[in-house]
Parts: sequence; structure tokens; C-alpha cells
Amino acid sequence: GEVPLMKVTFLDHSGFLAETDAATLLFDWWKGELPALRPGVPLYVFASHRHEDHFKPEIFALDGETQDVRFILGHDVRLGPRNRERWNLSPETAAKCRALKGGQTLSLPQAEVETLSSTDEGVAFLVTLPDGRTFFHAGDLNWWHWEGEDKAWNNNMAANFKKYTEPLRGRTIDLAMLPLDPRLGEAGFWGPKYFLELADIKQFLPMHQWGDFGFTGRFLEKYPEFAGRTVPVERTGQVFSF
Repeated sequence: GEVPLMKVTFLDHSGFLAETDAATLLFDWWKGELPALRPGVPLYVFASHRHEDHFKPEIFALDGETQDVRFILGHDVRLGPRNRERWNLSPETAAKCRALKGGQTLSLPQAEVETLSSTDEGVAFLVTLPDGRTFFHAGDLNWWHWEGEDKAWNNNMAANFKKYTEPLRGRTIDLAMLPLDPRLGEAGFWGPKYFLELADIKQFLPMHQWGDFGFTGRFLEKYPEFAGRTVPVERTGQVFSF
């Protein structure tokens, strides 16, 4: 039937497929079943960084699935000769790849892409469609605060997180996919809370939850003011219409 204005499928972990009339956006897919892709729509495949829970070389096999495929990669996903050979990457597919550092922009036929530096590896992506709708996928850009780390490490992390997210201040973002990581305990709330106060985020999809979907409920118990904007993810393969 009719594709709704925007359909988003949670694949697993931090992987999402967003289908819009302009383009299909695939973020950090390494696990979970990928629905059938619409053939006549450009496909933009994003991999924020090289960690195996965000990137798998099998994404390159999506080349040829639809008329216009582009791969937008964090700069640490290196496309040197060794990896091209290891990943069985043809010169034709390699030509459709762009590796970006933080603070760069890329114009695609159906989207504008901006990158932010990450507090871990790679980048975060802010994608604007021709109709003005915006998607933000944080990758591993998060306020990582680990109880076991020394104070200087955690202080440095807090400073970097605030610095790297600054370009989002006051921006309107229709859909933000942000880490809400239960391994951090209560400190796992700090990153999403900061994002939600920094930018005008209409809808927030939690990710990087390691299957502990109940952690979202704990976040909202502590910060009920975000309930109207938070869309709980309850299972892999879940489909959302916006």
C-alpha cells in the first residue's frame, strides 16, 4: 500500500532503516533483518564508525539493490587496498563511498549530510531531506561516564561531549536516534538528557541498549518531561510511523 510519510524500522542495537518519499536511510546496520528495500528510491547507507556493533562489510553488498546507492562512512572505516580486498569491494562500489570526519558536509542528490565529531570513534550524522525534515543518528557520540574510570578521564569526556554536540544547539531535529546505554547506570541518562535540552528534538528513539529495553522506562521515571518526545523501542524489527 501507500508508504506513510515516514516509516522507521528498528533493526537491532543502533541500526535503523528510515523510509521516506525522498530516500531510504540505513543507519549502522550490522544485525537484525533488513526489510525489502524499495527499488526506485535512492538508498543512503550510513556507518558511523568501524566498531563491529555499528559496521559490517556486508553493507557493501547492497550496491545494486536500487538505482542510486551511496555509502557514507565515518573516517575510521578505512577503504585502503587491504580492506577493499578483504571486504571484496569492487572499484565501482568503492566509488560510491565517502568517508567523513567530524565537521564536514556532503551534498547527495536527495539529502544534505552534516557530521559531528564523536566522543568515541568515527562521527555522528545529521541528515536533512529536500522537504526540510531532519534525522540525527549519534553513532557512539555520547556522554560516556564509567564508574571505573579515573576522574580526569570522565571530566575530559564530559568536556568533549559538550564541545562536539554544540553545533546542534537550538537546531530543530525531527527524529533523533541517541544512545541510552544501560551499562552506564544512571549516568546513561546524561547524554540523552543533554541532547534533548540542547536541540529541539521532536521524536527521540533510544538505541545502543544491548536488548535492555526497560532502561527507557527508568529514564522516563527520572525525567518525565521527556515522555512526550521519547518513542520507546520494545523489540527488534519494530516499525514506527511518523
